[in-house]
Amino acid sequence: MVIGRNAVRELLRSGRPIDKLLVRRGEREGSIVVITAEAMARGIPVIEVEKQKLDMLSGFAPHQGVVAMAAEKEYCTVEDILKIAEERGEAPLLVISDGITDPYNLGSLIRCAEGVGAHGLIIPKRRASGLTPLVSKASAGAIEHLAIAKVTNIAATVEALKEKGVWVYAAEAGGENCYRTDFSGPCALVFGSEGDGVSKLVKERCDATVSIPMYGKVNSFNVSTAAAVLLCQAKKCQVERALAKSSSEATAMGTVKS
Repeated sequence: MVIGRNAVRELLRSGRPIDKLLVRRGEREGSIVVITAEAMARGIPVIEVEKQKLDMLSGFAPHQGVVAMAAEKEYCTVEDILKIAEERGEAPLLVISDGITDPYNLGSLIRCAEGVGAHGLIIPKRRASGLTPLVSKASAGAIEHLAIAKVTNIAATVEALKEKGVWVYAAEAGGENCYRTDFSGPCALVFGSEGDGVSKLVKERCDATVSIPMYGKVNSFNVSTAAAVLLCQAKKCQVERALAKSSSEATAMGTVKS
């Protein structure tokens, strides 16, 4: 199930097969009209149901009058994520979830990752939230555009990434100032659970720990807020390096022609 207008709209854009669209019975308005029209144009059955039915299917999460029944998102491999970066001609930027259990936080993390152009997300198979309808809703449809790999062992995956030349950073308090960290090369950022943070085993295998300087009374951000800050900083470093390299190559080309 994919719930909510934004999530369903992105599902339609993704081109994935949809079994049927359930919409609240009664007057239709706003974006729901566009969504149902697009579904009907694609030959997707649109079925009117009572609000109670949608409430039950969505687990009483805010559904905004629409629920789509679609095949579960297919997981990819970590190698697939690295290949996406290679195909784009970009330094890999990966996001690793180490035990995030709150579906809203995971959904927000997916939205942050996709928004900055990260190449994929890695989540653990156990003791963490999976890709539930609540996660899809919280991602505002970003889940449809981001490659997601599910692995058995996060610590082992960190080691494997390091062997492939990816620098792995744990997002934790007490680490290096993120604004002074060079994220310009291939990198992965690890975000831990809401209560315990990044696990000790995983943190020990990371190349470094990075932190966001705090200037107020509180000493930390919510995991998805921290992810937005760190991922934007990492992307900024990568883009600046790519631009500098492009400018240097253009200068060298001009010198050769001269």
